[in-house]
Order: sequence, then C-alpha cells, then structure tokens
Amino acid sequence: MKKLTVRRSHRFRIECYDAEGRLKWVEELDNIVVNEALDDMLSVYYKGTAAPSAFHVGLTNANPSFSATDTMSSHAGWTENTSYSETSRPACNFGSVSNQSVSNSGSPAVFTINANTTVGGAFLTTNATKGGTAGKLIGGVAFSTNRTLAANDTLQVTVTASMSSS
Repeated sequence: MKKLTVRRSHRFRIECYDAEGRLKWVEELDNIVVNEALDDMLSVYYKGTAAPSAFHVGLTNANPSFSATDTMSSHAGWTENTSYSETSRPACNFGSVSNQSVSNSGSPAVFTINANTTVGGAFLTTNATKGGTAGKLIGGVAFSTNRTLAANDTLQVTVTASMSSS
C-alpha cells in the first residue's frame, strides 16, 4: 500500500513601495509552518475544534530564525518589528479556496512604515495585537536578506496557503 503524504505550505510575496508609490523590491519565499499550527489544523479537521476566525501578518526585525517549535509566546530566534503606523497587525483576509490553494491576493496585508527600520522577515498569526504574544503562530519566513525601510515606505504582503498530496 502506497503511503499518502499531505504537504502544507505558505508562500509569502512581499512588495515594497517608496513614498511615491514606486516599487523598490519584491521577495517571494516559502515559509515554515510551525508545529502549533499543524496540530491545530489536525484538531480542527479531525476533532471538530473551532477554526481560527481571523489571521494577521506581522513583521520581524533583522536576521530572524524560525523553528518548528516556535509559538507566539515563545520564539527565541526572532523579535517582532512594530515600526508601522497601523494600530494592529494587518488582517490577512483569505479569498475563496480553489485548486487546493487560498490567498489574500485580492486584499494584501499593508504596512505603512513610520520610521527608518530594518526588517528581516514576516509571520502569520491568529492574533491582531501589534507586539503581542497571544494567539497561535501559523508560520514565518526569513527574507533572503535584511531589508532597510524608510519612513513612508509601504509593504504589501500576500500569503498563499496550499495543500497537495503525493
């Protein structure tokens, strides 16, 4: 009997625009889905527990290192960057599921940078509290290189979640 493997992934697309709306750079990277999120997905699907009602995107400071054991309350390899004008983490409003994929491409999460800062990655969580440690961490991604941002830059983050079997 052939073993069926289900693969879960998130792809982050981060676009940075300057104050005049000109594209400065783009990153597209796959992230780690942490154990906490994998356990939650199994609990929701197979045990009937309540699914998260909302998802939010956050940013990290320079040089993040994500681990499968990270949670929102315990993540030694990274710290959150809160140098943006929004009062909470931007929502990640996923659209319709199609072909084993769903994304927020119709409404990317937007960060309005309010100070010169360096970011090194992004993460997906179930909690909107800027700088908070509550909620579930879904996963995170380290950029290919740290990125220096200027006040009034804007980041647009699109997250695509996919599942496949093999």
